[in-house]
Amino acid sequence: MAAILGILLAIVIVGLFSGFIIWIVGKLGVGLEVDGFGSAFIAAIVIAFVGGIIEWLISLVWTIPGGWFGAIINLIVAAIVLMISDKFLKGMKVAGFVGALVAAAAIGVVTWIVQWVLSLLF
Repeated sequence: MAAILGILLAIVIVGLFSGFIIWIVGKLGVGLEVDGFGSAFIAAIVIAFVGGIIEWLISLVWTIPGGWFGAIINLIVAAIVLMISDKFLKGMKVAGFVGALVAAAAIGVVTWIVQWVLSLLF
């Protein structure tokens, strides 16, 4: 039972962290808009779910390589995930494929910065 509670707590913490990053990127005006932190939190959960399904489907037919080529493919997949997630959420709006690409790149950069700062603190 304690293991299940630990997993649920980890999911909530990662969801809050991801929602915070999506909320920040939404404030930057780079192709992604969210109505508020609540919408960003829900978006983080939907994006994780849709992304998991898409990555699973891709893994059935192809292994994504590493390096720059893999990074570009992952960026495109992230943009597609944002565009699909946009269809399920009222509180999130993505400005087309280019907006989704820019937002996906911004989410990646903000995530990297936050993780770097946290690594300095802990």
